[in-house]
Order: sequence, then C-alpha cells, then structure tokens
Amino acid sequence: MHQIKLLRLPISYFLFSIFFLFSNNASANFDFNTNCQKAYQNIFELKLNAARQLIAAEKKIHPNNSIVPFLENYVDYYYLLTTESKSEFERLEPNKEVRLDQISDDDKSSPYYLYAQAQINIQWALMRGRFGSYLTVAREINRANSLLQENTKKFPGFHLNGIGLGLINAVLGVLPDGFLKSTLSTFGIKGNLQAGLNMLDKLAENLPKSAYEPFYEETVFTYAYVLSDVAKSPSAYAKTMKYMARIPDTSLLKCYLQAYVCARNGHTDVAITTLANRPTGAVYQPFPYLDYLMGIAKLNKLDYSAEASFEKFLQTNKGVNNIKDAYLHLAWIALLKGENNNLSALIAKTKASGFIFAERDKQALNEANSPTPNKELLKARLLFDGGYFAKGLDVLSDSKAEDYASAKDKTEYHYRLGRLNDALGKDDMALMNYQNAITVGKSLKYYFAAKSAVQIGIIYEAKKNTQKAKSSFNLAISMKGHEQENSIENEAKQGLRRIGG
Repeated sequence: MHQIKLLRLPISYFLFSIFFLFSNNASANFDFNTNCQKAYQNIFELKLNAARQLIAAEKKIHPNNSIVPFLENYVDYYYLLTTESKSEFERLEPNKEVRLDQISDDDKSSPYYLYAQAQINIQWALMRGRFGSYLTVAREINRANSLLQENTKKFPGFHLNGIGLGLINAVLGVLPDGFLKSTLSTFGIKGNLQAGLNMLDKLAENLPKSAYEPFYEETVFTYAYVLSDVAKSPSAYAKTMKYMARIPDTSLLKCYLQAYVCARNGHTDVAITTLANRPTGAVYQPFPYLDYLMGIAKLNKLDYSAEASFEKFLQTNKGVNNIKDAYLHLAWIALLKGENNNLSALIAKTKASGFIFAERDKQALNEANSPTPNKELLKARLLFDGGYFAKGLDVLSDSKAEDYASAKDKTEYHYRLGRLNDALGKDDMALMNYQNAITVGKSLKYYFAAKSAVQIGIIYEAKKNTQKAKSSFNLAISMKGHEQENSIENEAKQGLRRIGG
C-alpha cells in the first residue's frame, strides 16, 4: 500500500535514500535498492507480474537481500486478496516460514529485521482470517504484536511500526466475543480502537513531511480500512478522500479502496464513477471483486444494469467469497423486475453455491432461507445503503405498518423508516420509528429490534443523554437469539465503553 515516488518527489526520495543508507550501514542484507523500490511501486499499483519480474532479477543479483522475501510476501498477499482463492492460499502458505527463516538469519541491528517478520505475520493472519483459521490467526497476531513492540523499544524513531500496531489495536479493540478474542486474551492482547485510530491518523498526517513518505500509501490504505470497516466512523469517507488525493490514479489498489469506502458509506455515485474510470490493461492483476462492487453500488441506486456486473463477477471469480451474496442480489433484481421464475432459481443458487466464510455470505444464506422480502421495503433498504435517504423515504411515504401482513415486515417497516429519518437528522421521528420496531419485533429472530436499540443509544449518546444511551445499549445486549447477535451486541458494548458505561 505504499508507492515510491522517485520522479515526482525528489526531495522525499533523497531523504528516503539517506534513511536507508543509514539503516543499512551494518549490513547490505536489508537493501531497499532501486530495483526493490520499483518492485514495491508496482505491487501497490497491483501490477503484480511486473513486480515479480523485478523481484526475480533482484534475487538473482543479490540472493541474500532480505528485502526480497519481504516484497515477495506483499506480492502473495495482494495476489490472494484479488483472487480470494482458498486453493491458491494453501499452495502459497508454505512460503511464509521459508521467508521468515531467511529474514531471521539476517542483520538484527536493522529496524527491518523485526518489522519485516511482523508484517509477514500480519499479512498471513489477515488472509487466513478470510477462510476461518482463527487459532493460527491469533498466534500470528500475537507474534506480530510482540515483534512490533520490541522493535519500537529498539528503534523508537522507526515510525513504520505504527502501521501494524495501529491496525492491531483497532481491530482487537472492537473484536466481538468469541474464540478469536478469548484466544488473544490468553496472550495478553486486548487492543484499543481509539489508540489505533490515533496512531494511524498521526502517521497519515505526518509521513508526507518525513523521510518515510514513500510508505504513505500503506498507512492511508490501512487507515481507510480501519475507519470504514472496523470503526465504522462517520468521518471515513471524508478522511479517505482527503488522504488518497495524493495517490496517483494509476493505482488500481487506490481505485479499489476508494470505491469500497464510498460504497460502504453512502457515496454511491462517487463509487460508480471511480470504478467506471479504473485503470485497465494486461499490466494489472485481474480483480473480479471490482465487478461485484460495481453491482452492489448500482443496485443501491436501483439501477438494474447491476445484473451484468454480478454476472461478470460470477463468471470470472475463482475465489470462495461473495458468491452467495452475488446470487442473492441477482435474486433481488429478479424480484424487483417481477421475474418470479428467475427469482426461485436464483434463491436456489444462493443456497447451493459458494461458501460461508464471509459474513456477507452467511447473511445471504440466512436471507435466502427467510421469506421473500417485500419489494418496497427492499427498495428502501437498498436506497438507504446507497445514501439516497430522501428517495428511500419517498418509497415508504404511501404505506403504513398496517399494510404489511407479517410481524417481520411490520418490524422492518418501522426500522427502515427509523434508519432513513435518522440519516436525515430527524431524530424525534427516528426515535419513534425505532421504538415501534422494538415493540413489534423484540421477540423475533430478525435483527431489526436489537439494531434499533443500538441506534437509539447512538442518538442519545450524541445528545449527551448518557442515562438513556446506556439504557438503550443494555437493551440491545439483552436481546438474544436473533440474527447478527454477536456484531450487534459488540456494537452496543462499544457504545457503553464510549460513554463510560
């Protein structure tokens, strides 16, 4: 996630060169030379074949340069990120120990000695987590954390330690109760979301003014992920756009993360434009997920041409994630277009195809096994996700709870109105809607009532009404046996921590 700006920023490059010259006095075996810098730049534009060629050339010329296995691991990480192939993960995973062995035999006086080992552990933990191998994930995160803590003591001026430590703190700070959290607790690692955010924010702000400027991209990409997915911060979009403005548009990785954050945070038109204008060509690593993401963005504005994007994803994807969710979205398009025969076939494919490693696929399977959604409620849901709040309200404006036959649909009606009014700043209306959702749906297996309680807590938290916020968060925690129980309970607990509850 970093890009060496050799021509565009000569002063920064000069400082960077001095830094590496200084750090390599004891040994040439962590040599981030021009060849490695070019490979590094190609990796973070997702030009992985070009990076492989440069790394192979460096390995031939300098077989003992431990920057080589460090860069090779980045290539594997981004290759696996773009393919999401479990079989490829299993093929490449043995490379981890080979690389760590080479690096561990190298110059212990270099700040890269511990840092490179930590990064390799983090990358494999992040990728392994996509396939559910949580015991090994816990060990790798513990190992990386220990290495980075030790490196910080040995090299307090080596700011790059903050990238991994910021990520670990943030992710562990919001980890829901479960096997992974309890395992990490036995290692004595707890994490702190705000501490992690502070580390990454400080780095993003200050790296451009330092000799570490070439690592700016990695910091920003890590920070964008944490803001959007981990912290679910309302500032995720603004900060992502601000910090990514410096990164060239030739980076396909920039396109991916920028579009992802936009789509996740209700800036759908920006996401669609970003994906439509993404860099293309044989030099870039194939990335089927971008078609899936385009499908999500288009459907969230009720553009049914999303169908072609989902179909392209399913045709080109060789990975294990998002398959069920893609079929579910195709089923929704069929429903909204009135193609009932196609709807049944696509619901069947949602159940039969793909895997349930990813949360979105687990939820897709749950929804495929649930009653067919009401069309108007589905439209309101999609428009809310897309950030089209006024349009979502318009969809529901001519209906009332009594128009819906099932308790599920009545609860969802109140919940959808609550989310839309909430997003438009209509707090009193939102509170009433959420309360209605709780009253009707608190005994159902659906998530609407528990999530409504969390949203009430967030509104009262913003109003500085700590007592009512605490009561609402505790109400959400008290509801059991519903969908998304772990994540909603964790969100409520995070709210209690924020207000000192």
